[in-house]
Amino acid sequence: MFERSIPEWLRHPPEAAARKPGAKAFATLSGIEAMIRGTLLSVFPLAMYQALGDAGAVSRVYFVIGLASLTLGLLLPWVNRAVPRRWLYTFGAMMYLVGGTLGAMGGMMIVAALAACTLATVTCFICLNAYVLDYVAKNDLGKTETLRMFYSALSWSAGPVTGVALMKLWAPLPFILAASFALVQIAVFWWLRLGNGKLIQKAKGAAPNPLAFLGRFFAQPRLIAGWLFAVIRSCGWWGYIVYLPIYAIEHGLWEELGGVLVSVTNAFLFITPLMLRWVQRRTVRVAVRTGFFCASFGFLVAAVLPVAELAVASLFLASAFLVLLDIAGGLPFLMAVKPSERTEMAAVYSSFRDVSGIMTPGIGALILLVAPIQGIFGAVGLALGAMFVLSGRLHPMLGVTPAERGRRAV
Repeated sequence: MFERSIPEWLRHPPEAAARKPGAKAFATLSGIEAMIRGTLLSVFPLAMYQALGDAGAVSRVYFVIGLASLTLGLLLPWVNRAVPRRWLYTFGAMMYLVGGTLGAMGGMMIVAALAACTLATVTCFICLNAYVLDYVAKNDLGKTETLRMFYSALSWSAGPVTGVALMKLWAPLPFILAASFALVQIAVFWWLRLGNGKLIQKAKGAAPNPLAFLGRFFAQPRLIAGWLFAVIRSCGWWGYIVYLPIYAIEHGLWEELGGVLVSVTNAFLFITPLMLRWVQRRTVRVAVRTGFFCASFGFLVAAVLPVAELAVASLFLASAFLVLLDIAGGLPFLMAVKPSERTEMAAVYSSFRDVSGIMTPGIGALILLVAPIQGIFGAVGLALGAMFVLSGRLHPMLGVTPAERGRRAV
C-alpha cells in the first residue's frame, strides 16, 4: 500500500529494466534454497518419527500442515495485491529462518518447525515461478528449469546425507545450518534486485475475489492436466522421501539408508542437461509418458516384493524417473499459462506441493490402518500409472519449436 505514493520511474528505474534477470539469477536462488531444503529433507521424517513415535501420527501431522500450506498458497495472489512480491519472497525466506530456529529447539517444536518451513517453501515457490514467467520466454522454460535443477544438484545430493549425519552428531546442527542458509538466501535475493517483477498496468476495476481465478483454471483442460501431472509426481517424491526411511527402520535396515539413497537419487540432477537433450530430441509428451510409466512400474514392484532390500532397490530405480519428470513434468502447465494470469496461475501451480502433501499422508494414514507401508507404495504406483494414461492426450509436438516442427514434418 505504502508504495502507491512512490513514482513508477523510481520503483522500476530504466537501468533496472535494462538489467533483465536471466535464468542464472533464478537458478542461483533455487540453488541456495535447495541448501536449506536438501539439508532438512531426510532430517524431518526421522525427527518427526522420533518425536511422535508412530508413522500414522507423522502422516496426520503432514496432512494438517498441508492444508494450512494449501490455504496460504491460494490466498497469496490476493496478498500480493497489497504486499509487493519482493517482500513476499523475503517473508518466505524468513520463515525458513524461523523453522530452523524452532527445529534446533527439538522435541515437539519440530512440528512447528516443519510448518514454518512448509509455508516458506510455498511462498518462495510461488514468487520465484512468477518471476520466471515474467522474464523467461515460453520456449526457454525447459532450459531454465534444467539450469535451476543443475544449480541445485549438489545441495539436493549432499544435503540429505549431510543433514542426517549432522543430526547424529548433535540434533540441532542441521537446523542451525539451514537457518544460516536462509540468511544467505535473503541477502542474495536483495543483491540480485529482482524487484516486483515486470511492470504491469494498474487495474481499472476493483480487485477480484482472491479465489476467482480458480474458475479460469478449471475452464482450461490443459492447465488441469498439467497440474495433475505435478501433483502425482510430487506424491511419488512423498512416497520415496518420507516413507522409505520409515520403511527401512521398521524392517531393520540401516537407519541412515533413506538419507543416503535420497542423496544418491538427487545426484541424478547433475545429468539433467543430458536428460534435457534427450527430451529435446523427442518431445515433452514422450518424456512425460516415459517418466510416469517407469516410475509407476518401480513403485508397484516395490509394493509386492517380500524382500525389503529388493523393494528399496526398486524404489531407488523409480526415483531416477521422478527426476526426469521434474524436468519435463511441469512444462505442460507452464507452457499453457496466459501472460495475463502469471501470478494467479503460479499460485495454482504451486498448490500441487500442498495437495500432494495432503493426499499422500492423508491416504497413507488410512492405508496404514489396514496395511503396512508397502500399501502406500502401491497406491503411489497406481496414481503414477493413471498419469501415464492421461499424458497420452498431450499434443505430440508439445515443446517443439515451430521451425523444428516443420523439419520433423518433412
